[in-house]
Amino acid sequence: MGPVTGDDGVARCAWAGTTASTMRDYHDVEWGRRVHGEAAYFERLTLEAFQSGLSWSTILTKREAFREVFCGFDAEQVAAFDDVDQARLMGDARIVRNRLKVAAAVTNARATVALREQEGLEALVLSFAPEVAPAPVDTDSMATTSAESAALSKELKRRGFAFVGPTTMYALMEAIGVFDPHLAGCHARGTS
Repeated sequence: MGPVTGDDGVARCAWAGTTASTMRDYHDVEWGRRVHGEAAYFERLTLEAFQSGLSWSTILTKREAFREVFCGFDAEQVAAFDDVDQARLMGDARIVRNRLKVAAAVTNARATVALREQEGLEALVLSFAPEVAPAPVDTDSMATTSAESAALSKELKRRGFAFVGPTTMYALMEAIGVFDPHLAGCHARGTS
């Protein structure tokens, strides 16, 4: 499926829908646009991991609660979480309560802090940016993984990160505008 035209007359990637919604707002304002800073990268990395096996709309609905319980995605604060903190998170129905994903968020916070002594999370992720490719024309031509996302996954795992498989890293790269993921004909194509 190619771009769809919304009730506002604007063409968008099909997954954004045709009526006003959280998904459409996310598509129009955030998805595929560059973010900057450690907290922004750590937030997206964490949310992509929590999204595994779930719909993105579920994560967006719970996003403010995630921001609250993960201290605004301040990696240093999350890195200090202990078993009591993780148990507290497992009891909070406002977020996705998955023990492995909660533990991965703490693990990834610690790995993010460790990266400060080197290039930092943002620079590391950007170092795996793919070459510019033609815009996908429909959802069938949209990739879900790439050589670059597989290499990023491998490097992050080597550095102690968890829940960072190639598909999740591809979704991260799309979300944070490492490359332009929008379909040809989508109004947001070329706006990152």
